[in-house]
Amino acid sequence: MLYQFLLEIVKNRKPAEVLLEFKRLFIDYESSSTNLAPIQELSELVSSNNQEEFLHTIKRSCYILINNWEIARNYAAIKELSNLLSEVKDKQTLESSELDTNPHIHLLNKFLNGQDYDELNLFISAKYDSSPTTKKGHWSNRYSSYLLAPQYTNNNNPIEQREAAKVLAEQLKNQFKFELAMYTARSQSTTKSQEIPNNPTGLGDQVLRLIKMIVAKRGSYSYENLANIFLNQTRDMNYKDFKVSLHKYLISATNNYQQKKKDLLAFLQHSLANKFKNLYNEHNNDLLNDALLLRSCNKVIDYLTTEDQREPSELFVLLLSQGHPLSLVIVLLKIVMICPNARGHLDTCIAKLIQYYTNYPEEECKWVINFFEVFNITFAIHADNVKYNLIKMSGKRKKDSSATSLDGYRVFSQLQEDDVVMKSED
Repeated sequence: MLYQFLLEIVKNRKPAEVLLEFKRLFIDYESSSTNLAPIQELSELVSSNNQEEFLHTIKRSCYILINNWEIARNYAAIKELSNLLSEVKDKQTLESSELDTNPHIHLLNKFLNGQDYDELNLFISAKYDSSPTTKKGHWSNRYSSYLLAPQYTNNNNPIEQREAAKVLAEQLKNQFKFELAMYTARSQSTTKSQEIPNNPTGLGDQVLRLIKMIVAKRGSYSYENLANIFLNQTRDMNYKDFKVSLHKYLISATNNYQQKKKDLLAFLQHSLANKFKNLYNEHNNDLLNDALLLRSCNKVIDYLTTEDQREPSELFVLLLSQGHPLSLVIVLLKIVMICPNARGHLDTCIAKLIQYYTNYPEEECKWVINFFEVFNITFAIHADNVKYNLIKMSGKRKKDSSATSLDGYRVFSQLQEDDVVMKSED
């Protein structure tokens, strides 16, 4: 009844009136001639002291208003809702005794000081503030598309929140892909009349060299082709044999740009082999299926990022401490190549890592920020709707992709959005 009430007024009444009704219900907790039925429902919920249900109710109510105002393009109303909640939070001067004797105030404070409110703030900030890829502020602002992942992958969240977060995350990723493609093209331009767009990454000019290194791995043995070969070879395998093949697939060609560092391959091979020994052994004699493939890929992602969904895994810290962010990213990319459905779990794990390091000053965690940048760029380059090509500009072609040989190449990007192709040409 309460949700239906909000749906009706948000579609038929002015935003100021809707905000007033919302304030009467959830903040002032007072009845009026227009809210008798919903305030009764809310009163029963408060009286039951069901904290989890109350938090779910107020959060879903916020997203009902936000989503409908979004459809109507009434962005000012969404900001007003955000400001209203922010003002209430800032004015909290209640004594603990009053919190104990007033169950509504107690529940409202739980919301305003909890994860649900933080998630709502993150969504509104990512959606309506300036571009997260370029805006100043905390370094984690550049990765809002990943920070939204726990919201849309958590089935306990209201459907309105999950759908809104997923759509926004995709929009932010597409925005980054577009900005990266434009920067890549224009920054290499010899035409002085063209203004160079802002660099959407945190890597500075060295991002061009990284892009060249990533794009250099194309042709017959691209990661896409290797993934297809692997899937064809492991079809109809039993799970025990599949784990052996998966292990070989992940460590092969882990880092084509640093072949001399064989210690990395040995380290990965040994570490993953130990993990695979006990991975779902109860299914060793079963034939591989899509569900088992997804579970296995999600588990390997955990090994390489965060096994407890809170702190970095041992493998993650060791690989980055040895200076191999691109190597780790390539392994994660190869996992998603064989199981695209694992991407949501991967993004959630990346979000957990960002959240873990978010309290560290940027100067103290540049090494892990570098990983997030490499991850973001690599997955943007390997997206379905973007294509990068490496073109030799002059001189004899060299067989390697070292830093020196890449200097003679230019990167050309092509981004396709809704059947419209944008080519980055000089």
